[in-house]
Amino acid sequence: MAVRAVRGAIQVDANERADILAGAAELVTEVMTRNDLSTDDVISVIFTATADLNAEFPALAARQLGFQEIPLLCGTEIDVPGAMPRVVRLMMHVETDKARARLQHVYLRGAAALRLDIAQ
Repeated sequence: MAVRAVRGAIQVDANERADILAGAAELVTEVMTRNDLSTDDVISVIFTATADLNAEFPALAARQLGFQEIPLLCGTEIDVPGAMPRVVRLMMHVETDKARARLQHVYLRGAAALRLDIAQ
């Protein structure tokens, strides 16, 4: 098995606890589904949120999805002027037999514009 990293992002509607948790849960679920992963495959997950999202930790959504024994970390994305607002990002480290080129990075809602080079 190789250790690989999968990236993803989602733009949420508002700086509200429910919106952050729903968006982060949707992102984690979609990364897991598209890459045929189980929690046993996940080593760790790093979440970042833009500075305008501070109503909840995105990692809580992963905990609520069953990521109980997986190390999770939240941070603030660099506050670049003019950058897309209200974005939760993740980098998930996994063990997998898939080649790096076969992994599916996931960009949802408005965040799809961040990576137009990746088919959604």
